[in-house]
Amino acid sequence: MNENNGIFIIFAFVVALIITYASTPLAQRLSFKLGAVDIPKDNRRMHKEPKALLGGLAIFYGFLVSVLCFGDFLLPFGGLNMNLLGILLGCTIVVILGVFDDIKPRPALFKFIIQVIAAAIPVFLGVRVFTISNPITDTLISLPAWVSIAGSILWIVGVTNAVNLIDGLDGLAAGISSIAAVALLSVLLIEHNGSITLLVMAAALAGSCFGFLPHNFNPAKLFMGDTGATFLGFILACISIQGPFKTYVAFTVPFLVLALPIFDTLFAIIRRLLKGQPIMAPDRGHLHHRLIDRGFSHKTTVIIMYGLSAMLAISAIVMLLTDITRAVILLISVALFGIFAFTLTSRTGAKETDLQTKDAADVPDTSVDEKDTY
Repeated sequence: MNENNGIFIIFAFVVALIITYASTPLAQRLSFKLGAVDIPKDNRRMHKEPKALLGGLAIFYGFLVSVLCFGDFLLPFGGLNMNLLGILLGCTIVVILGVFDDIKPRPALFKFIIQVIAAAIPVFLGVRVFTISNPITDTLISLPAWVSIAGSILWIVGVTNAVNLIDGLDGLAAGISSIAAVALLSVLLIEHNGSITLLVMAAALAGSCFGFLPHNFNPAKLFMGDTGATFLGFILACISIQGPFKTYVAFTVPFLVLALPIFDTLFAIIRRLLKGQPIMAPDRGHLHHRLIDRGFSHKTTVIIMYGLSAMLAISAIVMLLTDITRAVILLISVALFGIFAFTLTSRTGAKETDLQTKDAADVPDTSVDEKDTY
């Protein structure tokens, strides 16, 4: 990576951050004008008053402007960068779908079909895994075309919906996506990837998330909605199957980086199938809901999930820099600590909640306005 590339990465991050931060209030006003408002009507919602839903437009706008300014649309040996064009076209379709869905919810099957079409555009333009390495002999194995295409589309659509499903608390999806973007950017820099486009996209995505977080962290002024959550998942998925992420070991890196939303989604699917419910049916069984129900506050739950996501990302980078054994040791130690801490705090948290409830019953209510209570 040359010096100019480093400057491009810094400016891509800063420009995306500033534009997203400045345009978020405008997205909030637009949401109310278009009727894209989330009105709490069930126990899954953590907020008590209507919230604007089109914050994702600001994230997309900041990312798009940054990539248009600093991305490389021409290949070194001539011709258009079809990978970049395919990604931008696909994510634009996802964002448009998200806007309409935030204004008026669309059927799950219809959204899935549009997402598959959007994912197929970059895949057929070259954004896919062509080969993987054998973990035993370390030799490259070429994938059949249908496996390469179908697997890549499945990955993009899966990650897109995984990030969307984890967007259940203020600042959660934006924070986890920013951690994932920084982790992918770090891997690209470590591997000395020559594509300035991938570096700029990762930096711009991180900048957009950081620019949105001040408006979205608890108590949130607005939400990113499906517009933002599906966009973040789509871009993260596209970045994670390019460059150095195509081999066996390196492909494990984006899987670990995105492990939290991926496993939360897999458990949600299994849970709903066992209950005989549609896999896209909303429920209150996600990890963040369980933490809230065990007595953790809104902010504490988000910070816990930030920590889990960061540790998984660090484990992925450790594995890339050293070997799998050390990363596994780190993952096991983190998992054991997490299980112990979760069990301990859930028991004490329940006792504290009971005590607080008992104490509150003996104290007269002097509150005036609880509209910001979660």
